[in-house]
Amino acid sequence: MKFSKRCRLLVKLVVLAVTVMQLKVCLAAVPSLQVRGVDLVDDHGNTVILHGMSTHGMQWFGNFATPGAFQYLKGRGANLIRLAMYTGEGGYIANPALKNTVFAAADAALQQNLYVIIDWHILQDGNPQLYKQQAKHFFAEAAGRYGNNPGVIYEICNEPNGNVSWQRDIKPYAEEVIPVIRTAAPHSVVLVGTPTWSQDVDVAAADPLSFANVMYVCHFYAGTHGQDLRDKIDAARSKGVGVFISEWGTSRADGSNGVFLDNAAQWLDFLAQRQMSWANWSLCDKNESSAALLPGTGTNGNWTDESLSPSGRFVFSKF
Repeated sequence: MKFSKRCRLLVKLVVLAVTVMQLKVCLAAVPSLQVRGVDLVDDHGNTVILHGMSTHGMQWFGNFATPGAFQYLKGRGANLIRLAMYTGEGGYIANPALKNTVFAAADAALQQNLYVIIDWHILQDGNPQLYKQQAKHFFAEAAGRYGNNPGVIYEICNEPNGNVSWQRDIKPYAEEVIPVIRTAAPHSVVLVGTPTWSQDVDVAAADPLSFANVMYVCHFYAGTHGQDLRDKIDAARSKGVGVFISEWGTSRADGSNGVFLDNAAQWLDFLAQRQMSWANWSLCDKNESSAALLPGTGTNGNWTDESLSPSGRFVFSKF
């Protein structure tokens, strides 16, 4: 009987330890966020500006989403990581187990008190309606896992593109997916992509969603996009909606050429003046100019300036 009691006590202690670990993941030590007008704010109404990195596709470069990498970013002054879970191109649709890599990375980032964007990264699939049912299933699981965590933000369609319209395709998609998230995460911030690779924020702002705590996504690349896109952002904000730059690069839009640091600095000044949040593409060592790390760089975050690409050195100095 004594041995049996000890066994029961041991089991209880193990269960308690697991529960405590889960609570640590569940409750990040970061302020909860709200969208108030054009701004992201905390519970006291203070404007919050998020700035950090986006991973490249987690199916290719998920090995850079490590505790060491997140600790490094935090030490440089970042407060955000975006986890780009491609849907197509060998991503979640072909391999749903990729979600486990994303969730493990999210857990590690939350432990560093980074905000985390879980990104349903449509690209070649173009229209978010194509995998809408899979999106609803995924976000039900993700929100169920992180619903009480103020550090998690949900990006429900990265870059709608092709023959896709806001009114016919994207807005109806969002009107189905957001309630799935709200069931488990009623107050979390949701980011919604916009037409033309998330550039037509003005179109979305003219016909906004009715949900609270929603921001509209705009993406830019310093070697491709300039004043015309900045004007669209201002037009959207003039209608009272929040715009979130969940992806931008120092290169051209295809990730190559450049880097265009003067243009990038102009963009960052524009965002700073408007207290807008951003995530830079991308935290990886891919042989392209938008990558933050040089090819062959290790994944553990023990990086020197010599490990960083010209883009990485510029961006990491701006956190």
